[in-house]
Amino acid sequence: MSNERRHKRTMLGVVTSSGKMEKTVKVRVTRRMLHPLYKKYLTRYADYLVHDEKNEYKEGDKVVIIESRPLSKMKRWRVQKLVERKTVVNL
Repeated sequence: MSNERRHKRTMLGVVTSSGKMEKTVKVRVTRRMLHPLYKKYLTRYADYLVHDEKNEYKEGDKVVIIESRPLSKMKRWRVQKLVERKTVVNL
């Protein structure tokens, strides 16, 4: 076996659920694909359970997630950084 580490995948997504689980947020990653026959762009998404050590991310925040070792049965991703905080408008 070699000691080389493989490149970890990163993805950009939006937090869709927070506060329901300790140190965990749900992040939706959206991607667009071209249909091979009809040449129409389709929107596909996947939801990931992501580790949030300090419980600092809220719904609507844009974050970059990075692949990590398995942290639990469903968690294999960590939040790497915050890209954009959701803006709240008070009327």
